[in-house]
Amino acid sequence: MEKPQHTLRLVFWETTAACNLECVHCRRLDVSSTLSKDDLDTDQAKAMISEIAAFARPILVLSGGEPLMRGDVFLLARRAAALELPVALATNGTMIDDAMAGQIAASGIRRVAISFDGADAATHDSFRRQERSFAAALAGLRRLRARSVAVQINTTVTRHNEASLDAIYQMALREGAEALHLFMLVPVGCGLEIAEDQTLSAERYEAVLNWLYDVSQDGKIQTKATCAPHYVRIMRQRSPQSAIRNPQFSKGCLAGSGVCFVAHTGEVYPCGYLPVSAGNVTRQSFREIWEKSEVFGRLRDPSQLEGKCGLCEYRFVCEGCRARAYAMTGNFMAEEPFCEYVPKKKTGG
Repeated sequence: MEKPQHTLRLVFWETTAACNLECVHCRRLDVSSTLSKDDLDTDQAKAMISEIAAFARPILVLSGGEPLMRGDVFLLARRAAALELPVALATNGTMIDDAMAGQIAASGIRRVAISFDGADAATHDSFRRQERSFAAALAGLRRLRARSVAVQINTTVTRHNEASLDAIYQMALREGAEALHLFMLVPVGCGLEIAEDQTLSAERYEAVLNWLYDVSQDGKIQTKATCAPHYVRIMRQRSPQSAIRNPQFSKGCLAGSGVCFVAHTGEVYPCGYLPVSAGNVTRQSFREIWEKSEVFGRLRDPSQLEGKCGLCEYRFVCEGCRARAYAMTGNFMAEEPFCEYVPKKKTGG
């Protein structure tokens, strides 16, 4: 029987690589404004959804690219919902007019995550490379809220918007968002090209995560740090009992152990930022990939962690960002390069 800590919690499916924006921090380099012939077709997507539902009940996140560019996205959302999979949508929000908001509300999608990289047009639009993208995304959010659709705000934290976090938090409260998720930049795709200028230092990462912890204590909105597994360590340092009681924060990096990412081609990865394939749903069953992949097996074994991550007393609850380690070293079991914590056990002796 599969160990409980390796239960599949989240499947992020890149429904298409196509997108109507060209964001400077996108994890992809090959963004297109048109759908690709390599995208899983409707029948392949239905088969994958059925395979997932046959053995697990993860949240299925329809992402991209821009998932709203797929004509069958709502058909597939309804298919997943009918199979009792919780369905979420991750979008840039700019395509959500009144008709689209109505379709989303009727499709069985439980929550929509909209990306905001600033609390104003100047900050957001400069990273999204499209004028009025902030205004369009905000209008889309409000159309969804008017239809009682739960909305989450996603923000990728970089140097350009670090000073805007308080304003983004206030915007999330003001607009009635249920959650605010911070994504710490991983240097892959377009993110690699801006990494030197935009990546926060380890010290600044620590400060941002402590800020998020402080905000979480207000209890006004759900908060989460993504691609920042050392947040779990910070929680345990600052309030051990609250961290232990909250199963959402039982472990930092869930890549390959609680989370996986399915690319638009059907290739399965530990997460969207770690380009090491575990298999392909067009050639293997989803369950076989999840349960038998060698890549996932390594990620589920903290004893294989290297460097200071392998020595750290928090390695079983943090594990460091495996994607960031891979991006910087080519080894996904290397130590987290953007963590300033010094383990108490400094040597292997």
